[in-house]
Amino acid sequence: MAARKIDGKWYADFRFQHADGSVERVRKRSPVQSKAGAEELERQLRTAMLSPIYTTKEVPTFAAYADDFKKTYVLANNKPSERSMKASILKHHLLPVFGLMQLDAIKMHSIETLKASLLGKGLSRKRVNNILACLGKMLRYAHEIELIEVVPKVKLLKVAPPQFDFLTFEELSRLVEAVKDEPERLALILLGADAGLRQGESMALQWGDVDLVAGVLTIRRSSWQGLIGTPKSGRERKVPLTVRLQAALKAIRHLKSELVLCHQDGEPFTQSAIEAALRFGCKRAGLRSIGSHVLRHTFCSHLAMRGAAPKAIQELVGHSTLTMTLRYMHLAPSALTEAIDLLNFGQPVGSGLSRSV
Repeated sequence: MAARKIDGKWYADFRFQHADGSVERVRKRSPVQSKAGAEELERQLRTAMLSPIYTTKEVPTFAAYADDFKKTYVLANNKPSERSMKASILKHHLLPVFGLMQLDAIKMHSIETLKASLLGKGLSRKRVNNILACLGKMLRYAHEIELIEVVPKVKLLKVAPPQFDFLTFEELSRLVEAVKDEPERLALILLGADAGLRQGESMALQWGDVDLVAGVLTIRRSSWQGLIGTPKSGRERKVPLTVRLQAALKAIRHLKSELVLCHQDGEPFTQSAIEAALRFGCKRAGLRSIGSHVLRHTFCSHLAMRGAAPKAIQELVGHSTLTMTLRYMHLAPSALTEAIDLLNFGQPVGSGLSRSV
């Protein structure tokens, strides 16, 4: 069976016969959760396993492996934005250094040398870690498909917690007030600030994802340079509408396109158009110019400041890990006091508890 559903998840599940007659069971979860997605993954995996790079006993060069890695693993498992990022990292940083080396010749010392070189060029520690993470994934996958026997250790740099900007309650009120007579711009701002949508998710939002009666958004897709894929987490999520966002969406209900945000001719908004609309609103409100992701930070920050539980925030914004959400929890000033108050519950005041030594 090429496509199989296991515990509610779609997998590519098949047996592959190698040239030497041996048979291998292959089972891999599909990044696109549908029968068609699993069948497409199975086709890609079979193509990869038939590639000469996987059938020869000779360890390939990094360049040869990288080319095949992009055509198979990256194509099957990464979103368009991730594919573009990996292609850039390979072209500008990894292939110039490791291209002619055999995979098993890449050791920890050569990786540390690369790290020092990247830092010496002035790249940020976060950027260097992105490059190292890409290399680490490639080497681990090479080990999984038995191209190399040992995976060299890839040690990431320590990076300070990321700083993020967000609008205060007063600043957001000013921004909303400044665009209250421009329904589309208001809806665009509130999709980020009151629902936490990423820019690509707002661009790909369709009226079929909006339940104005129940007051709920379903985030199913995201747009990147005109390409539609799944949200960053790879799964859909539901976000209840605030009263003002619900009203803003009702005010722009149209039949120009299935897209919620679009031009008069039904064409989708571009990234530059959305950023320009946001800059215009900020200028009118007398605020600093911000990017659309600041609205998402604002959503998370305001929830934390109002005392929302970290797990609830994570589910609403679609963070893949709770660690990402916990960045905002220092903004909840009452959290520590409320935690200690849980211990006070039920204890008599001035009970004079005795201690034994």
